[in-house]
Amino acid sequence: MATISLFLCGDVMPGRGVDQLFTTASVPTLGDGSFGSALDYVKLAERKTGPIARPVNHAYIWGDALDELARRRPAVRIVNLGAAITTSEDAWPGRRVHHRMHPANTACLSTAGIDCAVLANNHVLDWGYAGLRDTHAALEAAGIGTAGAGLDARAAARPAILPLPNARRLLLFAFTMENAGTPHQWRATASRAGVNLLLDLSTASVHRIARQIAQFKRTGDLVVASMHWGADWGYDLEPRQQAFARQLLDEAGVDVIHGHGSHHAKGIEIHAGKVILYGCGDFVNDYEGVGGQEAFGAHLALMYFLTLDTDRGRLIDLQLVPLRRRHFQLRHAHEVDCCWLSEALRREYLRFGTSPARSNWDEFRVLGHHPAPSGQVASHSLP
Repeated sequence: MATISLFLCGDVMPGRGVDQLFTTASVPTLGDGSFGSALDYVKLAERKTGPIARPVNHAYIWGDALDELARRRPAVRIVNLGAAITTSEDAWPGRRVHHRMHPANTACLSTAGIDCAVLANNHVLDWGYAGLRDTHAALEAAGIGTAGAGLDARAAARPAILPLPNARRLLLFAFTMENAGTPHQWRATASRAGVNLLLDLSTASVHRIARQIAQFKRTGDLVVASMHWGADWGYDLEPRQQAFARQLLDEAGVDVIHGHGSHHAKGIEIHAGKVILYGCGDFVNDYEGVGGQEAFGAHLALMYFLTLDTDRGRLIDLQLVPLRRRHFQLRHAHEVDCCWLSEALRREYLRFGTSPARSNWDEFRVLGHHPAPSGQVASHSLP
């Protein structure tokens, strides 16, 4: 059986405070509510955990994640990019936050070998249409694929087509929703640039996505649907979110659902042998000194390593590597963090018939479940 390995994570937000750590940084002026400068986020983090030596190189923010990527060597690496890459000063009016990274720092994505940056989210147009154009140009120059935003509706809906070994392909379709904070005005149209905005979770939307996929899919292709959906904090799903996800797998030809937008890890479901990641959480961000969400383990991040059967798109193995953010850098999680994650993930995953098992001190393997007699739950390794 031929297999392929993928690396997925949630929001990579190298703008604002993170951007200020690099040698070349954006103008720090933001107009973000009570924060007037991106440097304020650096100061908050330093107040909490001590001074951060600056400037840093482009590998710095990834920390121990780079060692994990080098050791596991996934064939494709996909992130949700939660920032514009631009020097534009055209901040979108009325927005509470504006994330951007200087184009000189696009190398921080290349350093991690990122193959595709999802742009269907609530930050890609923070700095206007000029910011979107700059973002596409910077990523194209770096050889990084994109999906989910474009110069018109057709371009925004077009998938990233990523080469796989043995002449196979991975198609990545990306969508964002208003319930994840994406303004309706950002929707791409036939005559306007913008994002691939998913209006609802209806069966009609499933059929529309199925038709889009059918236009591009060839025999042997794998399909990932990357979804920026749901509220920032909280474990509950949106109405019809589970039914919609299952329909994408059953009826639209999707093999993996890559959900994000919640800022913290949410549940995982194995449906018909395929995986639904409802929320991968944040990976890189500058929230270190911003309190108030400790109950969600806001300082923690997860790397998702998937092994798929290339013939059927079925999940063979799913390993999670927990990390913690300190000084805007990813490091292996402490034992206390792993224990907290183990309990939090077990509680949430059981809602979907899965659970995490510690396979090493710094790694979880997700196990599938089938109903067992007398209300008990019997676990088994994924098929």
